[in-house]
Amino acid sequence: MNNSDKDFELFRESVGSVRRVRSDRVQSRPPAPRAQPRQRQQDERAVMDDLASAPIDFSAVETGEEISYLRPGLQKRVLTRLRRGHWRVQDQIDLHQMNLEAAGRTIREFLAHAEREGFSCVKIIHGKGLRSGPDGPQIKRLAARLLSRHSRVAAFASAPPHDGGTGAVHVLLSTRR
Repeated sequence: MNNSDKDFELFRESVGSVRRVRSDRVQSRPPAPRAQPRQRQQDERAVMDDLASAPIDFSAVETGEEISYLRPGLQKRVLTRLRRGHWRVQDQIDLHQMNLEAAGRTIREFLAHAEREGFSCVKIIHGKGLRSGPDGPQIKRLAARLLSRHSRVAAFASAPPHDGGTGAVHVLLSTRR
């Protein structure tokens, strides 16, 4: 006799006589219903209803004409908020009727002015470049190039439609380090 047989005999002696319980019932308890993710289904229906009936946010729609830049290390939501006009524009310039040289000089002077004044958000109206000919919107490209290289520019994005749309850019300036 091995140890497991000895243990079984000891158990039988301790328990005593046993009588089997007979029952006519097939199961003592009905099976549990299958789990349904009802809250998730309600949430998904609510989202689909909102998407179907909510007004379209045109500032989130990309058409290919928008320009934007986000300094590495910043969160994408900064750019989203800038596109939606989250920050109050503290000053603005209009580059219409300027040539490239004058526009470049004006942008640099304007950013220096914004830095001296401690502004955090400014607007540059560069126009859509509709009369630029086959070369496209040159002042718009110049503005994007200068802004993306400027040390104080944290982000920029085309303005919301009510504030100039793709003919203007909102610029978020970082605080001085």
